[in-house]
Amino acid sequence: MRQTTNAGISARHWTFVYYTGTVLCWLISVVSLSLSLSVLLVATGLWVPQKVEFVGSELVEGYESISTNPEDYKDQAVLILGKGNSAFETAQSIMGRASRVHMLSSSTVRLAWQTHYVGDLRAVNNELLDTYQLKSLDGVLEGRLEHLVIAQQKESGRRRSGGTKKKKKKGKLYVTLKKYVQNQEGKNNSDVSAEELAGYHIDNFPLRNTYDRIIRCLGFRFNFTIFDRSARPPNSEKAKGRLPGVTAWYEGKNTPGLFVLGTAAHSRDYRSSAGGFIHGFRYTARAVHRVLEHRYHSNHWPSTKLLTTQLQSWILKRVNEASGPYQMFEVLGDVILLRGSHCEYVEEFPVQALPQFSSLSGHEVSNHGLIVVVMQYGKTKIDFLGRTRAESDWTKAWKSNFLHPVLYFYDTLPTEEEMKLRPKGWPLPRSKAIHHMVEDFLTEWDSPISHIQPLRRFLEHCVQSDLRTFYAESCFRFSLTHRKPPLFCQQGYLKQQGVAHGSQLRQSVHDAGLMPTERDTDTSGADPAFPNYLAQAGASVSSGLKLGI
Repeated sequence: MRQTTNAGISARHWTFVYYTGTVLCWLISVVSLSLSLSVLLVATGLWVPQKVEFVGSELVEGYESISTNPEDYKDQAVLILGKGNSAFETAQSIMGRASRVHMLSSSTVRLAWQTHYVGDLRAVNNELLDTYQLKSLDGVLEGRLEHLVIAQQKESGRRRSGGTKKKKKKGKLYVTLKKYVQNQEGKNNSDVSAEELAGYHIDNFPLRNTYDRIIRCLGFRFNFTIFDRSARPPNSEKAKGRLPGVTAWYEGKNTPGLFVLGTAAHSRDYRSSAGGFIHGFRYTARAVHRVLEHRYHSNHWPSTKLLTTQLQSWILKRVNEASGPYQMFEVLGDVILLRGSHCEYVEEFPVQALPQFSSLSGHEVSNHGLIVVVMQYGKTKIDFLGRTRAESDWTKAWKSNFLHPVLYFYDTLPTEEEMKLRPKGWPLPRSKAIHHMVEDFLTEWDSPISHIQPLRRFLEHCVQSDLRTFYAESCFRFSLTHRKPPLFCQQGYLKQQGVAHGSQLRQSVHDAGLMPTERDTDTSGADPAFPNYLAQAGASVSSGLKLGI
């Protein structure tokens, strides 16, 4: 079962605490007055409304302050600026009471089920698309917001027969374009003439009718004002500068010691993975914790030491159960350090930080190379509901469109230059060998022919050895006919060791003197010492074939 629990964060000399944006900003201010910090974790989220300045923008209401009561929009014509989830959420809540709802932004609608990005429009909010396409007066438009001009009729009031004045009725809102307005600098919100309206020049201008309300739903941005200029991280290149720029290990660029966590760190995987949402950033927060553990306490990134013959079973266990690489696809991956007859399995490392792997994790890469396991979507544009949307032939696994495991084999760590020049859309640079495990409808990569056998052959190519399991008779024959028997025979039969299926059985075999006392050595020069690596995980020593159906 794939784990989905929150990542626990702890350390000896610092503590990670979740705060609301306001409280954390206050805390940062107080601490900065009293101490000098070596590490600062910023997790304030995004709460400053994103705005676009144009003539008449002060007449627009903000998403953060509008009424949530649908009755307040009864029989009103409403224009919503934006086409994200907040905009469609607002439209959906009022469309049953408003007379019509129009939506305007510079970009087209991006559907999450097409882009595989959870920040795009979710199906639960897109009912207005039906009313638009089925012509129920609602609709969506594209246009540059900075080119707009919004003008308002003067408020009017009538006198009652008794001489008292009625309550003034709020003036209607007109939408026109900047290029039609004269003397824009001196304009106020009510003196646009009829000749300056877009409908005067284009008789079928889509926004020629008036609106009762215009609502801004353009999302939120990071609050950079909490920093002094000397400690302010730069704006990111992505997300139109709404987020702080951070390194691949979430440390502020040009601000060493300042780490950004949570939604505010989403610039690393903006519009590509789930780092801006709780089910994603809980794993990147844990990655930051591990970076700090090594930097300040010399604790290596947690790893599991395995026999190379058991690597296949461990990979199958991870791709079928691990939630970090699954949620943070193409961002967090497992790094396998090959060391001859043994290997080290490092989980959930930020793959874009591979050039700095040794300095961040404390693990060194040997001359046997490394394998990186990541989850990826296909890069080909397809009909997402068409008959050819999925690939089931394992010989064409590289054509898989849905989320699937991909393994990259490198002789040495990729360099920063190689990382920058990687192919467009690739999470990693080109490798010496690459293996796609064909996509699976059930996301269960445990089929003997389609998944396990191709994986084994790829791993055998990487480690240059047969990784199958053998009976003693076969090992004996290999020992007589081959200069280098398979690893399974080297580590078992030739060492006079059988397969111990539990700690109690292993201990009893050891106590009976049936197991040699010397440690397993490797002629390749790798470190032979490793602990009881499978006692807790319960992984099998077999080839991984799932024969019990």
